[in-house]
Amino acid sequence: MAEPRLQPELARQLFFEGAAVLALGVPEGTEFGIDCSSWAVGPKFRGVKMVPPGLHFVHCSAARARGGRETGPRTGLFLALRPRELRVLRWDAGAEALEPAAEAEASRESLAAMDPFLGPYPYETLRRWVSLSGFISEAAAEALQPESGRVCAFAEVLPAEPAPLGSDRAAAGAECRSYAEGLARLPRMAPRAATRIRFSELPARTYPAGASPQEITRHSMDLSYALEQLMARRYPGRPLELLAELQFAFVCFLIGNVYDAFEHWKQLLNILCRAEEAMGKYQELYTNLISVLYHQLNEIPADFFVDIVSQDNFLTSTLQVFFSCTCSAAVDGALRKKAEKFKAHLTKKFKWDFEAEPDDCAPVLVELPEGVQVD
Repeated sequence: MAEPRLQPELARQLFFEGAAVLALGVPEGTEFGIDCSSWAVGPKFRGVKMVPPGLHFVHCSAARARGGRETGPRTGLFLALRPRELRVLRWDAGAEALEPAAEAEASRESLAAMDPFLGPYPYETLRRWVSLSGFISEAAAEALQPESGRVCAFAEVLPAEPAPLGSDRAAAGAECRSYAEGLARLPRMAPRAATRIRFSELPARTYPAGASPQEITRHSMDLSYALEQLMARRYPGRPLELLAELQFAFVCFLIGNVYDAFEHWKQLLNILCRAEEAMGKYQELYTNLISVLYHQLNEIPADFFVDIVSQDNFLTSTLQVFFSCTCSAAVDGALRKKAEKFKAHLTKKFKWDFEAEPDDCAPVLVELPEGVQVD
């Protein structure tokens, strides 16, 4: 299907009502992008005009050598833009990233002189961006993004504990007798708080305190309790906002190259897809989840993402359980029908087999809390 072309009438509307993002001081050769598109910056580049109002992700990767194709780690900013708004960003050479500039109050009249140096927003990819970010509100982006406001492919890390002193330092410098000992001596590092994406803390256990062995087994197979705990902590009464977090994690991985975001996306998706009882309770959440996953999986690049997703068959096994759960009598007929269509689409496009016996049908070994015994 061909991407939509920007019609003249819409082009005129965006020219007058669209926002503009000035990106000043960006070195030539830097990879600059907004949402689903990116380009190598030329000598005259000063930013993007005719940007549709709404949430956008501006990202860049510094060039490692003039004229070369190699670029550094990607960094990005989520920007919520109003109609006719002018947002000014300036290149920080030390951080190799774009930062909000002090001259953010520049008048739109100054854009006339800048116009020859501004590229038009890539409208042909707008539909893809909206399908990947439709649930992410300005408030959700503000709550999830790092305190620094900058999403980095590699978060800054700091030692998690003080360096050894005196005799401890001498012992640490002694020759290692094994690889395991060498690993044990490496300092523990933790992400600097200001650079860490503020995802929800996922439940450490899937069952309530004091649960019987039978209840532990049930809650380990049906993760509805874990899902309820997650929503109660972060999104009480607002289940659809969980989809904003799922989309935020996917965008940060797919476009921002943040691998930790992919890991969070997997864990969040695992809880959602294995919560059978919740599917009957949150029909709207799960109907929209299928739409979100449909667009996300359509964005899987053939080069690197498929290899990552294929590890341990995570995606196929998780979705296999999901489709099995949607067959429950408690699930609304419309949701069940949409799940069947989605399953058929994935089977045809990716040749995934959802008919084999799920791993969940095998005996489940559950680690019991200390002090609990089975008679």
